[in-house]
Amino acid sequence: MMILKPKQLGEWSGRIVDVRNLDEFASERLAKAECVPLDRLMASAGSWRRGEPLLVMCKSGARSRQAAQQLESVGFASISMLEGGLDACKREGVDVVVDRKRIPLYRQVMIVAGSILLIGLGLSLVSPWFLLLDCVVATGLTFAGITGICPMARLLEKMPWNALPCCSGRTCN
Repeated sequence: MMILKPKQLGEWSGRIVDVRNLDEFASERLAKAECVPLDRLMASAGSWRRGEPLLVMCKSGARSRQAAQQLESVGFASISMLEGGLDACKREGVDVVVDRKRIPLYRQVMIVAGSILLIGLGLSLVSPWFLLLDCVVATGLTFAGITGICPMARLLEKMPWNALPCCSGRTCN
């Protein structure tokens, strides 16, 4: 596995695979990168040539290390990692496409859940029945933590401010 520095991106002629999730990719990305989230990498890689040069990248380098190991384990031979990820590209002055900035989904969940809990607590001064609202939110958060399924996050994903840009070709997968 080779390490590519951000300043060397102009020399890269292979596929650039960004393994961050879709909402991270929609916010900012390299112009020639394609989005293949880490949890979908192996399914997508099935259609790629094993000898094709691949540059894997993420925000800081941790997920791209995992992606490179996964790809190597199934026979990909020409894998490189982008040193420091997108963060390093921005520090080094590499052109980064920035479509929009929005609050990440996990933070939106914390804001909404915390707000509902505070409202329920405040309204409980009027009637103790409003504490049921806090119980519902606490149960939902516990369920999300145990199962990895968060109904509130799924609802927030559908909100207009979280709509992903329309992607075509190699830009979204």
